[in-house]
Amino acid sequence: MIAIDLIQKTAEDLMEKAAIEIPQDYLEGLQEAAKSEDGDLSSFVLQAMLDNYEAAKQDRSAMCGDTGVPRWFVKMGNEAQLEGGMVALETALRKSTANATHNIPLRPNRVHPLWRTDHNNNIGIGAPEIEYGFEPEGDWIDLITVHKGGLFGSDYRMLFPSDGIQGIKRFYLDSLLAFGKRGLACQPAIIGIGLGGSKDICMNLGKRASTLRVVGSQNPDPKIAALEEEFKELGNSIGMGAMGFVGKNMVIDCNIEVGYCHTGGMPVSVHAFCLSSRRAVARIHSDGRVEYRTDPEWFTAYQRRETVDWHQALEAAQ
Repeated sequence: MIAIDLIQKTAEDLMEKAAIEIPQDYLEGLQEAAKSEDGDLSSFVLQAMLDNYEAAKQDRSAMCGDTGVPRWFVKMGNEAQLEGGMVALETALRKSTANATHNIPLRPNRVHPLWRTDHNNNIGIGAPEIEYGFEPEGDWIDLITVHKGGLFGSDYRMLFPSDGIQGIKRFYLDSLLAFGKRGLACQPAIIGIGLGGSKDICMNLGKRASTLRVVGSQNPDPKIAALEEEFKELGNSIGMGAMGFVGKNMVIDCNIEVGYCHTGGMPVSVHAFCLSSRRAVARIHSDGRVEYRTDPEWFTAYQRRETVDWHQALEAAQ
């Protein structure tokens, strides 16, 4: 049985880590971009970002003044048991979000869309979002917090199957150009592309691809993995760099996730994670051990399964 107090304490620790400590995979990607960048303003911005991340870690303060909109992803092993059940879990995550908003502090960004009601703690109707995933084995629970910007940096388009990969590329480039020219995203960023599903699923696939996969990871489908590399190079060929200035490092990495869709369409979504890539992960075991990491390990073979049933032998084969 996993204690609810341990869940809340761990969640509060994660909120601090996400706001202050840049994930190592993204940091290394950013450092590589800084080495190759030859645009004067882009180079300046990249170095300023790296300096800011170091200062944030030393001062234990949020790395960006706009701390985004905190959200949670929860994954559970099939044998996991939680004290108080799922309602207690959601209460603990809401409490940890409110406490972290005051203690770190985070900017209270959540308001009612019409009345602009603000409880000053990032809590409200539907906030923070909590999404769930499950795995066939294990008595653990993974808590993943992501602090993603909540304004722009994403787009969606319903294409036709006949548009093919060239149509996806056109939409992808249209999106990146709009992100850069109109200041709709903070570059360089991890770009996530969702292909398929219904509109809501397509948007979720793209958002999860940008926030729940690490720099250097690859889709297990070799053809999709090849597209990821091609799209990364394509995104860095448009002459834009950090914060939309002239440069050649707009995309730190490109991740693509796929879902089956209606036979008459080909939905596509494009998402840019924040330049701070704020995410943190902890696995809580039933014996009370807590293991922290920055790789969400969300997209497992089980999450991507195509079959009705799940067999462990299939998992080993993949």
